[in-house]
Amino acid sequence: MSLADKEFSAKKNRTKKIRAVIEAIVLLSLLYIIINALVVFAKYEPYTLRNAEYGGDEGFVAISYFGVDRTGTNSLIGVEQLEHHLEVLKKNGFATITGKDVQEYYSKGKALPKHSLYLNFEDGRKDTAVFAEKLLEKYNYHATISTYAENLRNNDDKFLKSADLKNLGKNGFWEMGSNGYRLYYINVFDRWNRYLGNMNPLVYSHLTSVLGRSYNHYLMDYIRDEKDFPVESYLAMKERISNDYTMLRDIYSADLGYVPESYTLMHANTGRFGNNNDVSALNEQWMRKLFKMNFNREGDCHNIRNSSVYDLTRMEPRAYWPANHLLMRIKYDNVPDIQFEPGDTEQHSEWDVLEGAAEFRNESIILTTLPKRDGLMQLKNREDFCNVRITTEFKGNQFGTQQIFIRADEKRQNAIRIAFENNHFIAGEMINGVYGKLADIDLRTFDGGEYRSVEEDRKEVAMYEREVFGRYAQNTVMARKQINALEKEREKETRSVRQGAEAYIPTISYHARLDRKLEIFLKDDHLNVLIDGKPAVSNLKVRNVKPGRLFLGAGWQGYGYSQVNLADDVYDAVFSEFKVEQLFNEEKNDLPVLYDVHYTGAKKMKLLLKRKWEAVLDWALQVF
Repeated sequence: MSLADKEFSAKKNRTKKIRAVIEAIVLLSLLYIIINALVVFAKYEPYTLRNAEYGGDEGFVAISYFGVDRTGTNSLIGVEQLEHHLEVLKKNGFATITGKDVQEYYSKGKALPKHSLYLNFEDGRKDTAVFAEKLLEKYNYHATISTYAENLRNNDDKFLKSADLKNLGKNGFWEMGSNGYRLYYINVFDRWNRYLGNMNPLVYSHLTSVLGRSYNHYLMDYIRDEKDFPVESYLAMKERISNDYTMLRDIYSADLGYVPESYTLMHANTGRFGNNNDVSALNEQWMRKLFKMNFNREGDCHNIRNSSVYDLTRMEPRAYWPANHLLMRIKYDNVPDIQFEPGDTEQHSEWDVLEGAAEFRNESIILTTLPKRDGLMQLKNREDFCNVRITTEFKGNQFGTQQIFIRADEKRQNAIRIAFENNHFIAGEMINGVYGKLADIDLRTFDGGEYRSVEEDRKEVAMYEREVFGRYAQNTVMARKQINALEKEREKETRSVRQGAEAYIPTISYHARLDRKLEIFLKDDHLNVLIDGKPAVSNLKVRNVKPGRLFLGAGWQGYGYSQVNLADDVYDAVFSEFKVEQLFNEEKNDLPVLYDVHYTGAKKMKLLLKRKWEAVLDWALQVF
């Protein structure tokens, strides 16, 4: 081998070694990130009345989350959002209590901390345990993880098994609870009141979009037909429900060695312990036999001494709730001394919050209403807003009001109003206390969508139902029956709205999210608005041309429609990346900035680094 070849080989080997070292460093770094993100090392330290404030008998708050996801979904709260919830609860002095504390509060008159929190996570999902446990460690919080007994033995890997539950109990952050034996739906009707019968969660999840509120859970009622008549006798109902409790008892006893003491009856708010007196009495017998406590209702969170330990109430925060939404619901459930979260205090100090609560977080302004009322805030010491360009993203819910008042006087007797309300864009103005609407745009049609007729929707729903039932049929005979029914539905003729049929106007869910980019150009007596980059109104004539103040508003529009549970009485308007510039002409660049919620300097760098870190963590978790 020549000297040149030796040098080349040595250089190549050095390169390999360097690459191997770099790869090892990267792998070790990823391993450290994952371990640090997921593994718990500390042990839970229970409260004592010496280190938790005691303020007399104020009961306790019960909060129950459906589940936790790394980044969040429509139903599962994201890790960042859950951490913020727990952070503001901790700031308000909440100490977590156990099921034993609750039992002794009712049976022995045990004293509890002033702000006591019973924290529960329902449905027994693995991702809940993985992502929530690090937060419990961080805040030294204790929680109950509630499971369905059936899921301990099925093949669905997203649910915790008995070995997982035993491991969770080791560090003291968790105790076990139960949601019952199974999640199963009975007496289900679609939105056109067609009877669909009974179904498991998988089929139900595929049909959710076409169902109404007419359905029930397995333990809540007799099984009924399409005319609402029971199809089972009292003895058959008793045997069916008793079998569920018996299987629950046997599985927990065999797999865990005990039946969890805490029970969450599914679903809540149905009467005492069911929709029917016979069913209710049977449920009560079994829950008193098997459990020490039961959360029977959902909506409120505050439990006091005159409650029954078998008729407790819990609040189930939605995945999108900002921190002040949670705190507002707690405060107005008669829980004293709740302090709202301002977020960035420097930005918060620039505004007067006249009604509700405001948080400045991650370059967003979140305005939360009072229960069944409004939220309102005004930019301080500014009365010179006249010709302006406003850019922002509206990210509250479709059902409800998010609004901006421009050129407003102190009492808003004169103002130009721009709003999103119940999935409509609205422009209007107040003149001497009299409101006039200037534009009202249905966002569905703005996006190019057309309304189906009632006839068309009934057909589409029926066809979709047959497809789902055929796909998940128990055998080929039943699948063929559904396919034949699908073909019959497909052959039916329908008329469109254009052909004179009645339009089907979908009901907006209280929980449906809005995400719209808005650009407002207000110059002299003309208003132009772009929604998601498309013209919404052009050269709209306005009468109010005097400079004035800037207000942001949020409006609760009623309980609205909620398929899965009771809607709540608090609404959040979310103004993301809100910016106001002085408008001299229609040019969009280099305008003097009058107000900007965007971070600058160190705050901006911190936010960018946080987002990059979250992206790296997400990538690392996916790799492994």
